[in-house]
Amino acid sequence: MNQRIAQSITDSINAKQAILNNPEFLARIESAAAIITNSLRNGGKIHFCGNGGSAADAQHLAAELSGRFYFDRPPLNAEALHCNTSYLTAVGNDYGYDLIFSRLLKGTARKGDVIVGISTSGNSKNIINAFEAAKEMGVSIIAMTGETGGKMKDYADILLNVPSKDTPRIQESHIMIGHIICELVETEMFGK
Repeated sequence: MNQRIAQSITDSINAKQAILNNPEFLARIESAAAIITNSLRNGGKIHFCGNGGSAADAQHLAAELSGRFYFDRPPLNAEALHCNTSYLTAVGNDYGYDLIFSRLLKGTARKGDVIVGISTSGNSKNIINAFEAAKEMGVSIIAMTGETGGKMKDYADILLNVPSKDTPRIQESHIMIGHIICELVETEMFGK
């Protein structure tokens, strides 16, 4: 049992170490934060989406921006697209689950906004559909995925593809990356 625990921790550290040792990846994290900051400064909104554990991460990161991260400051305009369960179940039932994010994005997003799609495989059809809608609307696209980037890489303005094929390790890195982005945005916006 202890060996399995130690291996899981080691694998998580290794995924994060691979990110740390990749200057180009670090530059993409910085670019993602800059795109989000620029959007917010110009009255934009940050839309997050994901499924399952990635939905939890999307909601978590939206809350870090709209609530607070390190310090008290005005709220930032960020929301996870799956939080309205009445909408989600109605659109899922009437139009299909693959359209839940794209349909809401079309109703709430404007040119200059940002969508952050989170998927360990990079192949979530409902996120890809949202990315297609985002392209048409002039919404910037940040994809947080696993190693290959999946199909989402073809739509992303910035691809944050964690160098791992292990879903839990990818998700752990996604939340780390998301927290770093929130810290950079908060610091840039409010100067602390």
